[in-house]
Amino acid sequence: MHIETYISDLLYRYDCVTIPEFGAFLTKRVSARIDQSNHTFFPPKKVISFNEQLQHNDGLLASYIADVENIPYEIAVQKISKHVKSIKSFLAEGETLNFNTIGDLVLNSDGRILFEPIYNSNYLTEAFGLTEFKTTSVNREVYGQQVESLEDVIPIGITPERRITNETNKKPYLKYAAVALIALSVGGFAVSSFYNSQVETHNQLAQEEANEQLDVKVQQATFVIENPLPAATLNVEKQQGKYHIIAGAFRVEENSDKKVEQLQELGFKARKIGVNKYGLHEVVYSSYENGSDALMALRDIRQNYNKEAWMLVREIH
Repeated sequence: MHIETYISDLLYRYDCVTIPEFGAFLTKRVSARIDQSNHTFFPPKKVISFNEQLQHNDGLLASYIADVENIPYEIAVQKISKHVKSIKSFLAEGETLNFNTIGDLVLNSDGRILFEPIYNSNYLTEAFGLTEFKTTSVNREVYGQQVESLEDVIPIGITPERRITNETNKKPYLKYAAVALIALSVGGFAVSSFYNSQVETHNQLAQEEANEQLDVKVQQATFVIENPLPAATLNVEKQQGKYHIIAGAFRVEENSDKKVEQLQELGFKARKIGVNKYGLHEVVYSSYENGSDALMALRDIRQNYNKEAWMLVREIH
């Protein structure tokens, strides 16, 4: 069983994927960054870590394997347990366990698991297609150095007499240009004020005409109901939360409707949450906003109603 393939699939959608009795892979989003030393741009990504302390079976991995391989949930749990024993014996022999596209696991001298992630893998779906790239540095001193070298070879000087003459010759033109600029500014301001005044007047007239037409239409459409029906009030409870206890998935939608009715008769807040990627209509016992409450409900349901019930973590809009 290629368990790393299933883990890799789940890391795109979840922040924590637990391998029961072994440990959990965790992801954390980091923003895009620029390495100034080598001018490299790194896109946003999910950084992967491993926690050996998280070994409790949350049902996510087993449920996914059961769904993909079309096997019972209990069989999937047994397959995972068998694979974990094989992994532990492999690490105990001093070998390095490679999870393709995830990272490498190895035991240290204290018998603890060390994890080295693969940095070229990005499980952030929002950054799909983005890769790191390098840019060349911009040297802003090149042209300044060239000008300085030219000044050393060919000195350029301007005599005071010639500069005074040029400035004197330019003064009349500057005066004329300043007068023309002031005239244009005053004329443009006057035209702009007149145009704005005309636009405001037009808008006000159009608004008054629209209001008169609206009043006429309202008067024409006004009528009185002698015996109005009493107002009806419906109280609809909207279920929220991304933690869902799955009761089953059905190819035929009518069967899913019957399942919802049966569970509601038992007192559950059952409902349909949509169609999964295999075209099956999913039915839940209930949905929860808190993960701890969902786990407590899942244990109770497995003990008293359905041993194959499992928990799905997904935002439903």
